[in-house]
Amino acid sequence: MSDKAVFRIVMGISIFVLVAVIILNKKILPVPEVIPDFVFKLPKLNAFLNGTCSLLLLLSLYMIKQGNVAVHKRLNIITFCLSSIFLICYITYHWMAKETTFPVGNSMRTVYLIILISHIILAGLVLPLILLSFYYGLKTQQEDGQVYIRKHRKLTRWSFPIWLYVTVTGVIVYLMISPYYPF
Repeated sequence: MSDKAVFRIVMGISIFVLVAVIILNKKILPVPEVIPDFVFKLPKLNAFLNGTCSLLLLLSLYMIKQGNVAVHKRLNIITFCLSSIFLICYITYHWMAKETTFPVGNSMRTVYLIILISHIILAGLVLPLILLSFYYGLKTQQEDGQVYIRKHRKLTRWSFPIWLYVTVTGVIVYLMISPYYPF
C-alpha cells in the first residue's frame, strides 16, 4: 500500500472519529431508556487509561533515548491500544450519559474551560499524527527503513508532546469535573 493511500485512510479514520464524537455530543442518536450501570464507571476508567498512557509515553521516550527500540515499540503499541479502549469508552459514555457541566459560579471555571477546550482541540488534531507516527514507526524494518525512521522522528516531534498533553489533561479534566457528577 502506498504512503498516499495510508494517508487517505488515516484522514478518513480521523474524520470519522471526529464526526462520531460531534454526533454523540449533540445527542442525535437515541439514548437507551435505562443506562447500564457500567456507563457511570467510564469517566474514572478513562482517567485511569489516560494516566497510564501518560506514564507509558514517558517510559517509551526514555526507552528510545536509551536506544531500546524494541521496548519503545512495544510500549507505544500498548499505549495505542489503551488509547483506543479509552476512545471506545469515551464515545460510549458521551452517547449514554447526561453531560456534566462545571458550575458557573466556581472560581476555577475559567481554568477548567481553558484546559478542557485545549484538551478537546488537541485530541482531535493528534489522532492523525499518532496514526501516521505508528505507520512510519512500523515501516522502519523494511528495506527503505531509514526513510521511515526520519519521517517517524520528524512527526513524533509533534505527535508525542501533543499526545502526552492530551493524556495528562484528560486526567486533570476528570479530577476537576468529577465532584460534579450526579452519580
